[in-house]
Amino acid sequence: MSTFFVTGVSNPLLAFGMPGPLELMVVMAILLLFFGHRLPSVMRSLGRGVVEFKRGVHGVEEELESAGKDTKTDES
Repeated sequence: MSTFFVTGVSNPLLAFGMPGPLELMVVMAILLLFFGHRLPSVMRSLGRGVVEFKRGVHGVEEELESAGKDTKTDES
C-alpha cells in the first residue's frame, strides 16, 4: 500500500508540503545562474507592462467619471 493513500494525500507532489525558505533560495540561485544575463531586460519589460496597465486603468477611470458627469448634467 502506498504511503500517499495512508496519509490521505491524493497528489504525491503535495505530500511533502511547501518548500521552505532554504529550498526557495537554492532554486532562486539556480535560476539566477541560468537566466541572470536576461534578468535586466525581463524586469524592464515587466516594468513597462505595469506602467501601460496603470495608464489603461487610469483611462478607463476617466471615461467612467466623464460618463457619470454627462448623465448628471442630462438629468438636471
